[in-house]
Amino acid sequence: MLTSDPALLLELKTRRPPSLVERAGRETWSVDFSPDGAWFAWSMGHGIVWVVAWPLDSEESQNGETDRGDKSFSCGHPVWGLAFGPRPPKSNATACPAKARSEGKNSLLLATGLENGVIKIWNVLTGSAVFDLHGHEGVVRDLVFPQNGTLTLISSSRDKTLRIWDLAHKGKKVQVLYGHKDWISSCCVSSDCSMIASMVCLWSLRSYTFIRNLTGGAHKTVYLLSSCDFSPDGAILATAAFSGSSWWIDLWDPYTAEKLATLAVLVFSIQFSPNGLHLTLVTDDRALRIWELGEKGMVMETKRDRDSNGLCCKYHPQGGVVATGTRDGHVRFWRAPSAVPSLCHLCRSILRHSISTHQIEALPLPKRILEYLTYKNIPERLKSCCSSDEEEWES
Repeated sequence: MLTSDPALLLELKTRRPPSLVERAGRETWSVDFSPDGAWFAWSMGHGIVWVVAWPLDSEESQNGETDRGDKSFSCGHPVWGLAFGPRPPKSNATACPAKARSEGKNSLLLATGLENGVIKIWNVLTGSAVFDLHGHEGVVRDLVFPQNGTLTLISSSRDKTLRIWDLAHKGKKVQVLYGHKDWISSCCVSSDCSMIASMVCLWSLRSYTFIRNLTGGAHKTVYLLSSCDFSPDGAILATAAFSGSSWWIDLWDPYTAEKLATLAVLVFSIQFSPNGLHLTLVTDDRALRIWELGEKGMVMETKRDRDSNGLCCKYHPQGGVVATGTRDGHVRFWRAPSAVPSLCHLCRSILRHSISTHQIEALPLPKRILEYLTYKNIPERLKSCCSSDEEEWES
């Protein structure tokens, strides 16, 4: 059974009224940790979002005997996306929850994207709704705050648009990005806050203009992108998509639009680890797989389970734990493999955080070092993503 998997730390099972047990709409489409890792939120279905203090006590959580300031928000419509706002300013009130709740400047915001196109903004510390954002004409599928600490919110929707909201002005200043021909299921922001990725389109977060499309290889037409994520240094964009009956993950260089590698696997959600060493996958036959870029085989994968029902995943900001949401509204927390980054990896991460591929390629460096710094040392085609003893790789 999945619960006997040694990597499973904890499972939170949703308790529902009898009238909701068999009703549709109980999926956990989105999970998130707050930037400081002190809170965890998930959409448990039927328009309800739970926010709990982290870390959790496994025995208390399973018995439902918690009284640690955990909250539930009733959004009125199914929740498809959610995201915590930037970390509140540090002050003495942080150590005193009661005082923090009384000071608006120490509010921690949570944005929830609803099926009816509305985005509701909540104050996590007080448990109250702050305001609503109107404008989308379809399901709000994904939400993301840039890492620069500003109250800027990016939303993607099935109405084929991206919207950039300024929450400091209660969303009254809005930038709308048009150009997609299909639903936008996922969006992400680079670590330097210069680019937004949605589907296979790149946009400038500074000028709100279109930069380029990411196309190439055998898959010329992408019908749906299920997930995307920038590496922590911003040098790689991973996209998970399908066309017809084929599913795959592509690794791109966002600066040159060059495809670095393709991994053939049916995947619903992906995310890079905080240190950039690993890429986490939620697949159809396993609750979780974790792959180290360029290495043969998985560094961690849960037991094979065709009924894992995974939909989404999120790393804790400090690493070590991955949360996954399921179709039945539950959440599972997994022990992520611990790894000490090499000095080479740390140097590359620091360098690539501020230097583009074009600037790297202009440096008078040996070819092998250039390939490492631009991630061109990853095998171009990865045929299979099965168990480590079933892998077929082709350089």
